[in-house]
Amino acid sequence: MRCVPLGVEIAVEGLTKSFGRSLIWKDVTLTLPAGEISVMLGPSGTGKSVFLKTLVGLLKPEAGSIVINGRDLVTLREAELYEVRKLFGVLFQDGALFGSMSLYDNIAFPLREHTRKSESEVKKIVLEKMEMVGLLGSESKLPGEISGGMRKRAGLARALVLDPEIILFDEPDSGLDPVRTAYLNQLIIDLNAAISATFLIVTHDVNTARTVPDNIGLLYHKHLAMFGPREMLLSSEEPVVRQFLNAQRQGPIGMAEEKDADELAQEEAEGHELPPLPPIPLQLLTSDNQARPTQREPGAWCRDNGVTPPPGSFESQNAAAPQAAEPQPTSDGAGPHTGEHQPVDGQPVDDPPRYQAEQAV
Repeated sequence: MRCVPLGVEIAVEGLTKSFGRSLIWKDVTLTLPAGEISVMLGPSGTGKSVFLKTLVGLLKPEAGSIVINGRDLVTLREAELYEVRKLFGVLFQDGALFGSMSLYDNIAFPLREHTRKSESEVKKIVLEKMEMVGLLGSESKLPGEISGGMRKRAGLARALVLDPEIILFDEPDSGLDPVRTAYLNQLIIDLNAAISATFLIVTHDVNTARTVPDNIGLLYHKHLAMFGPREMLLSSEEPVVRQFLNAQRQGPIGMAEEKDADELAQEEAEGHELPPLPPIPLQLLTSDNQARPTQREPGAWCRDNGVTPPPGSFESQNAAAPQAAEPQPTSDGAGPHTGEHQPVDGQPVDDPPRYQAEQAV
């Protein structure tokens, strides 16, 4: 895979979005650093997917700016916005594949629609992206014939074909079991290391938020509660941040997003003490145990800001996906991302080891 500095910075300032009289969020201000992985969290219904659609220009905000390469998407005309959208690749919640098209044709669709490349050029690019996500040998399969995890990877391959500088992931782990979520998280890490694009992931998965990103944001109660480096939020004592990132019942978030005053008063009267912050886990490395160019040294933010991390932080046993569990190359020497898994006598051979588990579902 190529290692090219592609990512761009996204500067969001004072962003406000409503639907009629219903305010979704207001005055959202943050900067997504170029080439880094950021995660946006929040309880259900807080407008995380709306935020993604606003970033890419599918929804127009009532106020604020979204600046990419010196251009404010909010003020662009439709023709100009169409060009800027080519910077983006999007992985939708369900993959959003065309059910009557093969995986190959689904992934080739943006190239045929938006470029004038020859079919031989299209084929080269499609197979390259299918190799990157571990789908070589599945070109002729229909979306209905493969597992949910494979559909996600096919959707990701399609998002990559135009070599975007920004990739948005709308709940990529939705509908996946924990094992396939772990595989997908590792794939996201490997892709970011390979293409250096700017990634923004919307998710509910706390383990993903604790181990994958460089930065974390949290939308809550119609505003951005906090955004910053991963260690800043994982060591935060801010009640809503602490409650959500550590999946605790005690705190301001209730079943209906926000607990009312009576519920909070009852918690206080009953003397419910917040459990201690859990250790901060190590951030995931690439499959070959390398740090990405944008990845910070474990504990660097805490040290630089005089913050004492919770006991046991940054110890290897706290990593969510131990690197020792990485599968070994196959007997023919083909590793997980090689292009050597070609059809034999018209039948696809086994998928690379890292993704074999998904074939059965």
